[in-house]
Amino acid sequence: MSEPTSPSTLDTQGLMCPEPVMLLHNAVRDMAVGDLLQVLATDPSTQRDIPKFCAFLGHELVEQQERDGVFRYLIRKAD
Repeated sequence: MSEPTSPSTLDTQGLMCPEPVMLLHNAVRDMAVGDLLQVLATDPSTQRDIPKFCAFLGHELVEQQERDGVFRYLIRKAD
């Protein structure tokens, strides 16, 4: 499986729970299996919610980091 050169980005900065996860759910639905999505968020609750979302639906949380108050998640869509 070849990896895309750059993932799509979902910018949820400034949005609060539950909006980032709701938008993530909609974005993942439109992706192909194996595609990558970068999610940007400022809501600290995404540190809990996005990993749980991935675990529950079986998507791979490739990377998770925080820098200057912005949380960045890299997610690979599973089957």
